Amino acid sequence: MTDKRAKNEIIKEHSRQLRGTLAEGLANVVTGDIAEDDHQLIKFHGSYIQDDRDVRGERAKKKMEKAFSFMLRLRIPGGYLNAKQWVALDNIATTYANGTLRLTTRETFQYHGVIKSNMKRTMQAINAAALDTLAACGDVNRNVMSAGNPNLSKAHKKAYELGKAISEHLLPKTRAYHEIWLDGEKVEDKSRAAGKDEEPLYGVQYLPRKFKTVIAVPPSNDVDIFAHDLGYIAIVEKGDVIGWNVTVGGGMGMTHGDLNTFPRTADILGFCTADQAIKVGEAVVTVQRDWGNREVRARARLKYTIEDRGLDTFRAEVEKRAGIKFAKAKPFVFTGTGDTLGWVQGDDKAWHLTLFVENGRIKDVPGYKLRSALREIADANICDFVASANQNVMMVNASAKSKAKIETILKSHGVATEVSSRLRANAMACVALPTCGLALAESERYLPSLITKLEDSLDKAGLRDDDIVMRMTGCPNGCARPYLAEIGLVGRNPGLYNLYLGAAFDGSRLSKLYAQDVGEERIIALLEPLLIKYAKERKAGEHFGDYTIRAGYVKPTNAGNQFHADIKLA
Repeated sequence: MTDKRAKNEIIKEHSRQLRGTLAEGLANVVTGDIAEDDHQLIKFHGSYIQDDRDVRGERAKKKMEKAFSFMLRLRIPGGYLNAKQWVALDNIATTYANGTLRLTTRETFQYHGVIKSNMKRTMQAINAAALDTLAACGDVNRNVMSAGNPNLSKAHKKAYELGKAISEHLLPKTRAYHEIWLDGEKVEDKSRAAGKDEEPLYGVQYLPRKFKTVIAVPPSNDVDIFAHDLGYIAIVEKGDVIGWNVTVGGGMGMTHGDLNTFPRTADILGFCTADQAIKVGEAVVTVQRDWGNREVRARARLKYTIEDRGLDTFRAEVEKRAGIKFAKAKPFVFTGTGDTLGWVQGDDKAWHLTLFVENGRIKDVPGYKLRSALREIADANICDFVASANQNVMMVNASAKSKAKIETILKSHGVATEVSSRLRANAMACVALPTCGLALAESERYLPSLITKLEDSLDKAGLRDDDIVMRMTGCPNGCARPYLAEIGLVGRNPGLYNLYLGAAFDGSRLSKLYAQDVGEERIIALLEPLLIKYAKERKAGEHFGDYTIRAGYVKPTNAGNQFHADIKLA
């Protein structure tokens, strides 16, 4: 009988619990590449193999192998680091990577440009900092995000603790990571395929696709809870968390031209108590493990499982497996998805700074030595650090004296705490070219200059200080969550993007396609008059995304399966 499963499913099943031939491939010095099947398996270890696409054509002409290197992504639940860990990560960037640290959109860091011969040393240096990359990528529960800074309040602390607990509970149990990267003892019998006993939760095939979990504390939706597979919304009474509203079935990825794929906002399953939260999370994961589509990978995310099975059926199965009954969801209000930049004091009176990092790239440039400034602050050991879900960095738990020292260090390196516009402050971009193999267009390298030009349009409209969310990705996979941005740009071809409008400022409603295959000149020509009209015609408190719907530019997308409906292109 023909095996109809996607190729990745067969690779996983025969991988001996993610071992494959990774150890042998790393030892092969003839090539910078690894075996094709191992391209998939190394993701579970927190890495993607990439090549420098800027030089791909030139190397091909010279009959040279691609300029292979590896991206490494850390698993840091809640994005929290102490100063010693920051120093270690900064050292790794210099010694083994391309000299930069990249904040992701999911509260962690990536390294780019790690060559194969340095992979094991890099992994061991990360391990020495009491960190790892296990399950940062791949068809498993990935890095768990929690609401902002855990030191802000008791509720934020509870969110952080839940995130760490879920991350550990859903972590793969295979010893492959330790064997391959950390010289751990080989405990498996290679004469047989490693079995479910080594992975009691995931089994030999793991999940059908990636799985992402987040925890939010209203009124901030900084983690974009409706964009993820599993979410917990803190219900706070008298300053403490009494339980969680549980969300399921969000996800951003789609495929250009395939109407059977679409981004989707999560549904609310109901309310669970604090002691039920981890049981519920495991139940959601196992239902997706057993019900998810393993034949068509483009339809393998949890969002499609819920679309196909129905929310009520899914809820009943989760309740059965968790041994609980969801209560009715409790009321909550989100006010936005962005970070609160600048200094704030927590309940404990300590000081916390959220610093804007454009598109998450921590590096030094002439006159703006961000990486050096953060390293000097870490060397002084006067605060902890948190990676935000919006690609920014927080310096937390600082005393009043340390606050002054942080300000002095930042100023001495030319790092300002102000941002040129609120559009820029709310913007995000994925990495895209030159390293991402999926990128169809620029993103991180291009968005800053586009925003600079749009700031002229903002000035004409008098909107420089108004919050508008703009996000860009180089492909439709949506890593920077562009379909939940009031202005979303998604790469189609080099220099050409699809323009989306109409998402909700609080992250609860998807956008709608407004213009297709537009370049910079057309993007500005479309947005400038719209921004000017918005400034003149908006109602009190009306956000840009809501205005574009009320004014008739786009129809609302109230559910993911309506994403491709009611489109009228400009």
